Amino acid sequence: MSTLLILTIITVAIVLFFDYTNGFHDAANIVATIIASRAMTPVQAVIIVGTFEFLGPLLGGTAVANTIGKFVTLGDVQAVLSLAILISGLMGAIAWNLATWYFGIPSSSSHALVGGLIGAVVVSAGVDNVVWGFSQMMHGQLTGIMKVLASLVLSPLIGFWAGFLMLRLLHIILFAAKPSANTGLRYAQFVTAAGLAFSHGANDAQKSMGMLTLALLLGGFIPSFEVPFWVMLACAAAITLGILSGGWRIVRTLGFAIYRVRPIHALSSQLTSAIVIMTASVIGAPVSTTHVVATSIMGIGSSERPKAVRWKKAKDIAITWLITIPGSALVAIQTFALVNLFIGKV
Repeated sequence: MSTLLILTIITVAIVLFFDYTNGFHDAANIVATIIASRAMTPVQAVIIVGTFEFLGPLLGGTAVANTIGKFVTLGDVQAVLSLAILISGLMGAIAWNLATWYFGIPSSSSHALVGGLIGAVVVSAGVDNVVWGFSQMMHGQLTGIMKVLASLVLSPLIGFWAGFLMLRLLHIILFAAKPSANTGLRYAQFVTAAGLAFSHGANDAQKSMGMLTLALLLGGFIPSFEVPFWVMLACAAAITLGILSGGWRIVRTLGFAIYRVRPIHALSSQLTSAIVIMTASVIGAPVSTTHVVATSIMGIGSSERPKAVRWKKAKDIAITWLITIPGSALVAIQTFALVNLFIGKV
């Protein structure tokens, strides 16, 4: 077998493993408010979330995959080197996902992937092989890294204020409701949780779809950047298996450590997050589910009782978000050095 074929196979396997860790890491985003509000049993949550998580990548289009697959340009880089770069970037993201999962910190898999790829590309091929998008932005067009970063920066702000307004709206609708209305709010979460799982699969799995398609293109196995159906199917399966495997360490942080979540808060957070993430998926904007869910809970708490929000925990999460891109970039740079030694001078 040629070095190129071996590296392509390894890259495909690592992309699917990253997809798995993405689901594993983000499981808490989907189920935290469900568990905290006691809307479902764990078995019910697994069945509903798993089903709609799998359907999301298959039915959610490929707009995000196109964005992720095209913010680095490796077409002029030798094939073996380009695959080594992808492997290094993905390993940086995987290492960050596992580390933050271990310590129970809700960080962004999207930030980790972007940071890992930037670090690997810059150190190996140079800054010109990253589509930064600065000049296009001056002409009113968002593309490349600027589009990715704009999505990742704006989505938490939108999540916060959408959660803030959503709870106010539900309070108005349920102004005269009796405590028994909580039962209806719990049942409604069967729908909102399904929507959140679908939107998560539609956005997050597409990042892996973009990486996998790029690996096939660089390896010479497809003629152009078009996502094959088997890639959609494989990424849908990998992220769903990750979701079903757990990531439960982060459930306590999102479900209990930011704000005391009751049925009305859980419904608000799930509905807000599903709308924001699905909208982003349609326009091809890669967002962090972790960011959107966490900030929606902060917005909901601020809407009701700002002093009851545990802002210290929110600060800890924010610091983790800020260091994710440089942290995963450093890991990717170190990984590239090891990969380069393993495959020889490429």
